[in-house]
Amino acid sequence: MSQQVASRARRVVSRPLAELVNRALDPLIARRGFGEATLLTQWDTIVGARVGALCQPMRLNWPPRPKNGAPDAAQQPATLALRVEPGFGLDIQHMSGAIIERVNTHLGWRCVAKLAIRQEPLHRAAPKPLRAPPSDPAARARAEETTQGVENDALRAALNTLGERVLSAKARG
Repeated sequence: MSQQVASRARRVVSRPLAELVNRALDPLIARRGFGEATLLTQWDTIVGARVGALCQPMRLNWPPRPKNGAPDAAQQPATLALRVEPGFGLDIQHMSGAIIERVNTHLGWRCVAKLAIRQEPLHRAAPKPLRAPPSDPAARARAEETTQGVENDALRAALNTLGERVLSAKARG
């Protein structure tokens, strides 16, 4: 009985992948002035999909610290540098108050005071093209047989393609 309890205690608790990725990226992200990776990895969630499609954070510029160590200047807010899709700088400038508020709410303190906008194309990973599944002649013949009564050629071709893919997927499992 005690071995069962000991084996249960040794089980590894699974963690969300996002938590592990963010923890691994935090030291790399710190070089750009960010305190944590979530500002980059969850940008679309923080500012919304519409704003996230138009801009992305580049770096967080902190004001220089005074050499005398004055306590009143210790926690001055930073400037968030954003890369903005060309032609949308004015839109982002008008939304700057809301963007700053959302970023500060996400971080939990008044971290950002202003935005620096730089208009240049966004660096996004290109979506991978979808591969068409291998053609199944039996599924193709069955789909064509089913759509014989459709008069519109374009509609019939689309239904044939859809039917072939559904029947092929169903046959695979």
